[in-house]
Amino acid sequence: MSYVYRQYIDGAWVDAASGGTWDVVNPATEEVIRTVPFGGTEDCRSAIEAASRAFPEWSRKTAYERGETLRKTADLIRGRVDALASTSTLECGKPLNQAKGEWQVAADLFEWFAEEGKRAYGRTIPGRQASRRMMVLRQPLGVVGVITAWNFPAYNTARAWAAALAAGCTVVARPSELTPLTAMELMNVLVEAGIPSGVLNLINGEPEPMGQAMLDHPAVRKISFTGSVRVGKILLDGASRTMTRLSLELGGNAPVLVFPDVDLETLAKGSVATKYRNNGQVCIAPQRFFVHRKVSDAFADRVVPRVKALRVGEGILPDTQVGPLINARQRDRVEALVADARRQGVAVLTGGERPPGLARGYFYEPTVLADVTPAMPIYGEEIFGPVLPIIPFEDVDEVLALANATRYGLAAYVFTNDLKTAIRAYEGLEFGMVGVNEWAPGATEAPFGGWKESGQGHECGPEGLSDYLETKLVSIGSL
Repeated sequence: MSYVYRQYIDGAWVDAASGGTWDVVNPATEEVIRTVPFGGTEDCRSAIEAASRAFPEWSRKTAYERGETLRKTADLIRGRVDALASTSTLECGKPLNQAKGEWQVAADLFEWFAEEGKRAYGRTIPGRQASRRMMVLRQPLGVVGVITAWNFPAYNTARAWAAALAAGCTVVARPSELTPLTAMELMNVLVEAGIPSGVLNLINGEPEPMGQAMLDHPAVRKISFTGSVRVGKILLDGASRTMTRLSLELGGNAPVLVFPDVDLETLAKGSVATKYRNNGQVCIAPQRFFVHRKVSDAFADRVVPRVKALRVGEGILPDTQVGPLINARQRDRVEALVADARRQGVAVLTGGERPPGLARGYFYEPTVLADVTPAMPIYGEEIFGPVLPIIPFEDVDEVLALANATRYGLAAYVFTNDLKTAIRAYEGLEFGMVGVNEWAPGATEAPFGGWKESGQGHECGPEGLSDYLETKLVSIGSL
């Protein structure tokens, strides 16, 4: 299929009002893939006004009618996953098989919310007087701004778009300027599925002016944002101007608690597969590996050979396991964190350099560090890169204190075969999602959200639909 790579506003493919353009770069080769429109405030306002005009009719459609469009979208995605995944790999760098899996989950999200929209139930409340009736209704918020990140350009967009559309909201969507092609292809699919004009509008351009336009316009009732804590706090400050509701997913610093009663061989295999997925550029990526001192050396001995064997290269190549980082800035940041840790005395067990033979592209070797301490930036900051730090601990109380001593609270992981230890750990961890003896604590049908500075609100699951609905009480008296 031939796709259109432009903005989509009020049912039309358009260029930026200013005529601006943006070069999308392949992070594996540093070559320009495609040039796309790059707009600003005017484009965002036009999209908001189109979404506002479309909201009354879309919100009045039944959940079954809206669900038909979403379900058709899911079917279309599944029929062309290979082509869609190739585009995502070219613009964000992840291995092709990971991009295919991401698009499959995107299809699942559209299908699941197509069904979940039918369950936006209200309720009746027994009154204290016989002459009174009380009902609680759930109704769509209105126009929603969706600002998504580059690391999962299909998944991040699908989980917010599908939920908002299923709830009866209309959407103004701004993907990351680093990976707009995936969102544009998804927009093409939705147009093919029959999304009405103005219901979903896609813009691409300057992040700050577009975000401020969403905050300033009274028609925008909510903004869903995936990105950094810094930008999340800017949105929180700005939301006070029009009391705009926010859902924020702002990253993490996930601890992994490894107790000495586990199968280290199995754990090492899962640790490497999960840590280096998408080159560590995953909000719930395991980051701080707290390993009981009895087994910390044995764990490292099993991890290091697996990390050394990882094949680094262009994501589009079939044997690649680890692709590039998203851009030079992120590569340089990871490099600086490792260099700082090395100066402070950490042991670099493998990696720690740019890989030889890959002169172009934003590559960094998969790295394992030992002797990491809480005082180091690589311990406290979100790395968002291919670095696995190992920190030994002695007992449950110590490791819970260490794990919770962070401003982040998105995901955490616990590995033990002792039930009492597992319960004490997952109840004591201050994180929104905890995986016990598993590496995937999220699901389409389960709530995804963080505590503390990892954000507010939820995506996915019934909670993800609820976040796009208002609650209304209707009270009838004098019956």
